[in-house]
Amino acid sequence: VQLVESGGGLVQAGGSLRLSCAASGSLFKVLAMDWYRQAPGKQREWVARITAGGATTYTDSVKGRFTISRDNAKNTMFLQMDNLKSEDTGVYYCGAFFRAQYWGQGTQVTVSS
Repeated sequence: VQLVESGGGLVQAGGSLRLSCAASGSLFKVLAMDWYRQAPGKQREWVARITAGGATTYTDSVKGRFTISRDNAKNTMFLQMDNLKSEDTGVYYCGAFFRAQYWGQGTQVTVSS
């Protein structure tokens, strides 16, 4: 499974960004997919998950602001991030587990206050 993130950038606090994660292969539609992020000097943390059936869960700090979704026809997962805060700054990674953990290369999100 190869994963490629895109959509990061610099945005002011209160703004929005939409991240994408493009996956290769035919397994995408049967895999649960996750977004993680890593702030400078901190450990990578889980942000959100979407199951193969479309059920979603979020870490408390992003509930009501972030929306995870997927388009199985395009092998792509999304993270819509609204009302961004400076503490959302970090490198965002998509991840999937199938016999092993797979990660994308990450996309930088910087929120200026």
